[in-house]
This record gives sequence, C-alpha cells and structure tokens, in this order.
Amino acid sequence: MKLKISENKRFYTQAIRGKEFGTLPYVVSRICGTCSVAHLTCCTEAVEKAMGVEISEQTRLLRKLALYGLMIRDHAMHLYLFVMPDIMGKDSVLDFDESQHKLVHDAFKVKSVGNDLSKLIVGRAVHGIYSQVGGYTKVPTKDDARKMVKQLKGIRGEVIDLIEIMNDCDFKFERARNFVGLAPKDFSFLEGSIKSSSGVEIPEENYSDYLKRMIIPYSQATGFEFQRNEFMVGALARMNLNKQSLHRDTKKDVRKFLKAFPSSNVYHNNLAQAIEVLHSVDHSIEILQSRAFKQENKVEVKPKECEGVGVIEAPRGTLYYWLIFDKSGNAKYGNLVIPTAQNQVIMASDIKALVQGLIGEDKERIRMEIEKLIRAYDPCMSCATHFLKVNWV
Repeated sequence: MKLKISENKRFYTQAIRGKEFGTLPYVVSRICGTCSVAHLTCCTEAVEKAMGVEISEQTRLLRKLALYGLMIRDHAMHLYLFVMPDIMGKDSVLDFDESQHKLVHDAFKVKSVGNDLSKLIVGRAVHGIYSQVGGYTKVPTKDDARKMVKQLKGIRGEVIDLIEIMNDCDFKFERARNFVGLAPKDFSFLEGSIKSSSGVEIPEENYSDYLKRMIIPYSQATGFEFQRNEFMVGALARMNLNKQSLHRDTKKDVRKFLKAFPSSNVYHNNLAQAIEVLHSVDHSIEILQSRAFKQENKVEVKPKECEGVGVIEAPRGTLYYWLIFDKSGNAKYGNLVIPTAQNQVIMASDIKALVQGLIGEDKERIRMEIEKLIRAYDPCMSCATHFLKVNWV
C-alpha cells in the first residue's frame, strides 16, 4: 500500500529569499488561506528571535488571541462540515435532514465568532494586517473587547454540545504512536519546549536535530521523521501532552471527557479539537475581560546578519520556521516545516494497517473508511471534494 499525494510546488522557500524581514510575515501568510494567521505569527516570531526583539506582554496576549480565533474557526469548519457527515452517515452537510439542521446553524455561528475574533486582533479573518514585527498597529478598544466577550460567551453552549457529539462517536482506530508537540504552560499554542510522548523535551531552536525531512519517492509531498521514527502532531498530540494546562473553566465543564486522554485512538483527534475550541473561547474571555489594551510605540528593529527559529501550534500541528538574514535584513534562507507533512508517514502506516483489517470487505466501504481515517488527521487536502482516489491492484 502506497499513499501518493499530488501537490503543486509553490517554491515558497525560494520566494522568500531577498524579502525584507518586516514584509516577510505578510508574504508567507499567503501560503494557506485557512492557516494564514499561523504562518503570519510563526514567521514574525522567527524574525523577532533572529533580530533580538523583545515583545511586550500585551503583544504576547494579542498573539494568543489571534491563534485562538484561528483555532475556533478552523476546528469548527473541520468538525462540523467534514467530520459531522461521517458521524451522521451522510455524504455531506447538504444531505442533513431537518432534525440535523441545528448542527449546520451551530457550525456557522461558532465559525463566525472565530472569524470575528481574528478580525478584531489582526484586522482580517485571513491575511492579517495589524500584526507586525514587535507588536500591533491597532489594538482592541474596551468596547470592542466587551462585544467580543459577549459573542464568545454566546457560543459556549454550542461548543459543549459539539464536544459531547465527538465524545459519543464510536469510531476507533488505535495503534502505538509517538506524539510530538509544543508544550506552553497555558495551552496557548504559543511558545514552550518541544515535547514527545516518548520522553524527549528540547528547546524550540534545537528542533532540526530531531526532526528530519525524508523523500517519499512515489509521492510529490515530502514527509518527516522524529528521531528517525514516524510520529503524530495535532490536537490529539497536544491533548495527550498538555491537557493539565487547559483553562480552568474548560477543565471544569469537560472533566469527564478529558478521561479519554492520553489516547492512541486517531479519531480522538476530533474530540481533542472540540475541547481546544472551548479552551480557546474560555481563555479569550479571560484575556479580554482582564486586560485594557493600549496602543504601544512601534518597535525599532536594526537589521543585522542573524538567524532565528519560530515555533507555534497551528490547527493541524506544530509549525516551524527557521530563517537566516543577511546584514541588510533580507532573507537568505528559510526552512518551513508544515504540520500536514509531518503526519504523512504515520498516516500512510495507519492506512496500511486499516486496509489489512478490511480485506474482503466491499471496495466502496474500504474507500470510505480510508477517507474517514485521513479526515481524522485533518490534513490540508481533506478540504478538497472527493480528495481520495484508490487504485486497486
């Protein structure tokens, strides 16, 4: 069994060369229309670490809020629009009957709040314009924050319902696996050491000593190994490694669901995402209620020959940026490690094991089970319509 992924080469590692450090984050935010805020944030962090820029506590909080908006929107899209039809036994949400229409309304309600939080913090739902190296050009007013808190509180019930649905889902595929992810103290998807369930813990800047690119000769996409072995990143990895750091209000309301973790069931990635949505809501409420934001002076950055590493958690897993600049502050080199690529090796192994257990079954059922398994990883290509083609030998 071979998993072949068709992927157009976009040459971003070449496109960033020669770009000035201040404009670079806006260039790479175009890598993905879904994870735009993640690329913007990770690249900005790498530039700051390279140039020796110290950010304020306010900037750090705003970045957390930006990533929370991303997680709310992105997880909602995946869980409601792609996973929910599998659970309901439907081809798509367009086939939902009248009794399931509330789920569609919940989907757009939750997703829109994530969009609004992103707009408030970075100026747009995608391709943010307020974020810059060292800070933000615009910050929320007290009135903005108050309105946003009301919106966030208004979706808590729907999110808890979503968690219950993901918890009650009986999909199961377990296999021994190593989980890798960033471990922030407050589950904020921003800053921390890199940890694995096998016991490794390393600083962010040492990631390239453990994470190695591998060529998959029959696929257009590149894979990765951690300590020469397959591994998994994403919400399930984060929950297994760091569930104790969830917001106190989240832990209070989902205590019974957290008993599922640590888990090696790949479908619990969906449950972990749903819990992350609630955490993102709860921590955002706390930040917005407890902080009065004020406009800060622009940080002056003096270009120099340097290099830096930025690491954050994107919706699909750990995102790495390693950037090298010349003395004028223009990019000479960039190494970008995307979450979906990190999951490709273990995803292929899972599919192989799954198919071996389904030999003799109807081909259409096998295809659907493979598609469902791939969706559980929430890879970028699962957004595509009919993304899987099976060549039977």
